[in-house]
Amino acid sequence: MLEVLESSVPAMQDAETLAENVFRRIQAAIVKGEIAPGSKISEPELARTYGISRGPLREAIHRLEGQRLVVRIPHVGARVVSLDPAQMIELYEIRESLEGLACRLAAERMSQAQIDELRQVLDTHERDEAFQAGVGYYQQEGDFDFHYRIIQGSGNQTLYRMLCGELYQLVRMYRIQFSTTPNRPRQAFAEHHRILDAIADRDGELAELLMRRHIGASRRNIERHYQAAPERGEA
Repeated sequence: MLEVLESSVPAMQDAETLAENVFRRIQAAIVKGEIAPGSKISEPELARTYGISRGPLREAIHRLEGQRLVVRIPHVGARVVSLDPAQMIELYEIRESLEGLACRLAAERMSQAQIDELRQVLDTHERDEAFQAGVGYYQQEGDFDFHYRIIQGSGNQTLYRMLCGELYQLVRMYRIQFSTTPNRPRQAFAEHHRILDAIADRDGELAELLMRRHIGASRRNIERHYQAAPERGEA
């Protein structure tokens, strides 16, 4: 009996690893726009695409719902989230306020080592090929994400859960979508440097103001996009 239990442990671990792997792959495809916003989630199609059974796939979809990347619509089924312009502006208004606060706290609480690491993050961003070509901004997640590092550096766990928990990947999806706007990558990079300088100077008030302006600029960029959409004939 013990041998049976022991032999079942690797199988359980393999199943968990497979579920985690497919979750990460679908999450990345949604965030990067490879699975378009508003797309219907077809379990048979995804099962074929990722070579996975329906059980781990459904678990992955459920987790994506928790991250607000997938929504379930009555009588329609699961779809990739597609925020309307008003919802997107609301999301950025929330970011503007909460990330501004996180930035002020980071200026007060980040260690010198954390600030030095944040400079290294920006150095990595500057060397990115897409950024060098002027066609996008570095969009890796977690420790390679300038915003994530600052929120983490705020030392406020409630802020961290709010901004780096269920909202994080949804925000990343729209940050990536609008990062290719002409001239925006260079502007955002310059804004990041000014924010970091304020944090390094321990000027929490200025750091908060600069972060709010930075996210406000992104919000206005989105507003201009949707104002111009009818002229381009977009839905």
